[in-house]
Amino acid sequence: MAAPLRMMRLLCLIVLPFSAWLPLDAQVQTEVPAIIAGAKPVTVERVKVHSVSLENNLEGESADRDVIIYLPPSYFNDKKRHYPTVYALHGYSIGAEQWSQEIHVPQTIEGAFALGSKEMIVVLPDSKTIYGGSMYSSSSTTGNFEKFIANDVVAYVDAHYRTIADRRSRGLVGHSMGGYGSVRIGLKHPDIFGSLYIMSPCCLSPRPATSSNTAPDKVTEDAKAFEFTVAALKSPKDAADLPFYSRAQLASAAAWSPNPKHPPLYFDLPTKDGVPQPEVMAKWAANAPLAFVDQYIDNLRRYDAVAMDVGDQDGLRFDAGRLHDAFDSYGIPNSFEIYQGTHTSAVADRIQNHVIPFFSQHLCAARDCK
Repeated sequence: MAAPLRMMRLLCLIVLPFSAWLPLDAQVQTEVPAIIAGAKPVTVERVKVHSVSLENNLEGESADRDVIIYLPPSYFNDKKRHYPTVYALHGYSIGAEQWSQEIHVPQTIEGAFALGSKEMIVVLPDSKTIYGGSMYSSSSTTGNFEKFIANDVVAYVDAHYRTIADRRSRGLVGHSMGGYGSVRIGLKHPDIFGSLYIMSPCCLSPRPATSSNTAPDKVTEDAKAFEFTVAALKSPKDAADLPFYSRAQLASAAAWSPNPKHPPLYFDLPTKDGVPQPEVMAKWAANAPLAFVDQYIDNLRRYDAVAMDVGDQDGLRFDAGRLHDAFDSYGIPNSFEIYQGTHTSAVADRIQNHVIPFFSQHLCAARDCK
């Protein structure tokens, strides 16, 4: 196959069928677990966390971020008690507030405690950007959302609440783009988190989970049309009315191929005049966990527990299985479950009956963790 044709087909695999990478049904339809009789209420606090890591980003994203914090039923009654903490990352196109509605918290947190899970603090930080999502990545364009989660939010919560400020008492979980974030941040920060739960992760592979048969000339036409659309944008705000697929592309470009010398959007696209740009495509590929997981195996070995789940009707299950296989190949203890459901149908049930119990079992709940 000629080199230009190979590159064009590679572009087709990496860029165009984005709906297979970030599902278009993005966290909307969820089966809600039944309310547990006698469940005690948690306290919900909404705060603003200033993030030094997000200051001076080129996109104009606010460094003051919304964070929702759920304090367990005993928090204000037992004022000498300190608690483990779970950080839960939302998916693409939504923020912390919508995420809270779709996983039906506080109901599912209260239900988990009522069913026997140890009490803990649960934190939902907001990482939605002007294009719909930060990809939980580090970029001069969007700001450093990796450090926002791992450093700024954790430091704020430890400073303002009675946490157990120990990695063995901190858990990280996320769904879809948040699942990608939990992999990405988790692989790099075992110094901060002690247990890891990955829910239906997107964007694991340098290409979508399913390939495309689009002809190369059609790819060129589509790429040129998209470039024309992007060139017409005078600022990131102008992208608000673009369709899901287009905004997802912009979010990825802002996160993975930033360019401070390319105003007004400050990123590079994977094509120029319809021609694939190998350097930009390489940057995108380098941000795929299946491409960099081998570099962080020693970090993975530090986790007390790693779990992953995905629905049997979710196209993301194939790459999730590949990540599980990668963990297994290095002898990393991990659990992997393919449950009955779509990308979004069981997320509330998973939070109540699987995620919170998992952290209850594996996070240290004592201040003198051994």
